[in-house]
Amino acid sequence: MTIKIFLTGGTFDKEYNELNGTLFFKNTHLPEMLALGRSRVEVDIKTLMMVDSLDMTDEDREAVAQNCLKTDADKILITHGTDTMVKTARVLAERVKNKTIVLTGAMIPYKFGSSDGLFNLGSSLAFVQTLPAGVYISMNGKYFDWDNVRKNKKIGEFVKIK
Repeated sequence: MTIKIFLTGGTFDKEYNELNGTLFFKNTHLPEMLALGRSRVEVDIKTLMMVDSLDMTDEDREAVAQNCLKTDADKILITHGTDTMVKTARVLAERVKNKTIVLTGAMIPYKFGSSDGLFNLGSSLAFVQTLPAGVYISMNGKYFDWDNVRKNKKIGEFVKIK
């Protein structure tokens, strides 16, 4: 079983510009993260875009959905910014059936060293292999049904709605 991984950017892949203090995208850190975590899961990685999720458009979300529909894989992991992850999950749930899709991200960029990204990636790889078909969000060792989760910005975590 090969897991298809689609990259969309988000804090997961941001870099820090020491000269002006801004965050930016250069290259994905995913292969490095998989190697560091000693992952032995067979994956196929495709970069769809490298954007902050606040800048993601409806067309971008449709592109993610179309790629999920076109892949032969029935286990899909998507790296995504946390601010609009639920919005993208909704689009996927409406359009993609009979596949297990897990969206994950990070609150702190991987390159900062104190990121939750590596842990979230590992957890998400486990969840995508074991959960039934559907769309899920995975953060901090937990998974959530796409329609029963929100980002609580006060505590910096994803929580169940009900």
